[in-house]
Amino acid sequence: MAKNQEPVTIKKYANRRLYNTGTSTYVTLEDLAVMVKDGEDFVVYDAKTGEDITRSVLTQIIFEQENKGQNLLPITFLRQVIRFYGDSMQMLLPRYLEVSIDSFTKEQEKYREQMSKSFGVGGFNLLEDQVRRNMEMFERAFAMFLPFAQKEGTPGEAPGGEQDIDELKRQVAEMNKRLERLTGGDK
Repeated sequence: MAKNQEPVTIKKYANRRLYNTGTSTYVTLEDLAVMVKDGEDFVVYDAKTGEDITRSVLTQIIFEQENKGQNLLPITFLRQVIRFYGDSMQMLLPRYLEVSIDSFTKEQEKYREQMSKSFGVGGFNLLEDQVRRNMEMFERAFAMFLPFAQKEGTPGEAPGGEQDIDELKRQVAEMNKRLERLTGGDK
């Protein structure tokens, strides 16, 4: 993706049609999905109000892909995301997911290579290591938000946040167990 170029402007009209101002053509959600896959940046505005609705359109694209049977997001993940709405950790989750997916994207070639070499024989070890590193990074970031609320002698633990960290650790441990079961079942 060329970082220096301005994103293409897409306008969404009341009749739900999407108009690409860069090509002066109407486009579909599928066309926008192809643009994303090709690394083309775009912003979607409501044609009437001028409101930036890019997030909801991208969410719609994901919804359409999931409905086509291309299930990328596990049900447990979707439930966890829903649980974070209104939670004290809500403000940290978007950045954590962003950094995690960015890291995963940067390391994807290593993942592909590792999977092809050893799928079924600990093929998820690299993925598990990445999950552990992401969790450690998340714990450090969380501790930065609560530097004055820490108990003396217990860095990273804060009153009220302690249960959240313990819950996150439990969830990561549960994810690791599930990954182990998956890799064990594919041998």
